[in-house]
Amino acid sequence: MDSPTVREQGRPRGPITVPMIATRKRRAGDLPVVMVTAYDEPSARIADGGGVDVLLVGDSVANNVLGYEDTLRVTVDDMVRHVGAVSRAKPSALVVADLPWMSYHLSVDAAVANAARLVRAGAAAVKLEGGAERVAVVEAIVRAQIPVMGHLGLTPQSVLTMGGYRVQARDVDAAEEVVSSARALEQAGCFSLVLEGVPDVVGARVTDALGVPTIGIGAGPHCDGQVLVFHDLLGLGAAPVPKFVRQYARLAELATEAVETFAADVRAGTFPGESESYHGSEELQRVFGGAAV
Repeated sequence: MDSPTVREQGRPRGPITVPMIATRKRRAGDLPVVMVTAYDEPSARIADGGGVDVLLVGDSVANNVLGYEDTLRVTVDDMVRHVGAVSRAKPSALVVADLPWMSYHLSVDAAVANAARLVRAGAAAVKLEGGAERVAVVEAIVRAQIPVMGHLGLTPQSVLTMGGYRVQARDVDAAEEVVSSARALEQAGCFSLVLEGVPDVVGARVTDALGVPTIGIGAGPHCDGQVLVFHDLLGLGAAPVPKFVRQYARLAELATEAVETFAADVRAGTFPGESESYHGSEELQRVFGGAAV
């Protein structure tokens, strides 16, 4: 049997837009939103070809591509470069770009200007971390006609104050704060919300409380969608994957084996062969045919 088409997988034909995502709620019978990170043209092309709804150009490029231990080293210039690379894949999926650390913390005007830079690079929306304290920034960016995705729970840009990457909202008071912040972000104009690293019951409660979709990552099965890092789901990373990751391939192992085979062929003198070499004219062969390395 032929493999299912993108349409049969649940993604409509044509470009995915913000309004199409903003109305996706599982309780209304809609299919869950599928989001995957992408950091360059090849990853965007592969993920889009797999039928995802949203490509997140995450500041997690720091950990997964640039070799940093956290996301705090990524700049707006870095994000502009990677958003541009992803957009050049011309994906049908919606392209959402992370506003990196300190790009929306100093002033509302700076936040709007930095969001605009990401849109000019090719993003259709931006994502930022934080709760009720981000309401003014969200409202300003939305007033500038730039859609905003929120992010609550385990917020990687807060790694220093959290003391590491730890599950959040483990007690009732903290969970209630997440629900309250989610409502505030929706009221401010967020069209969707990422929930990361919270107990499944908190993910369910927030999802029930909102009219916009929640997209979970380590937030249980009750969210309106799920997101994973491209490198995690394909087994391309070097570090052990978090508990919430399901690996669908182990491409790093396959790639290492391929390079080992290439190296062996070169050392054995079997690559390149006749089929991988260009051949000159008869005259060139006659004059230079005796040449040898």
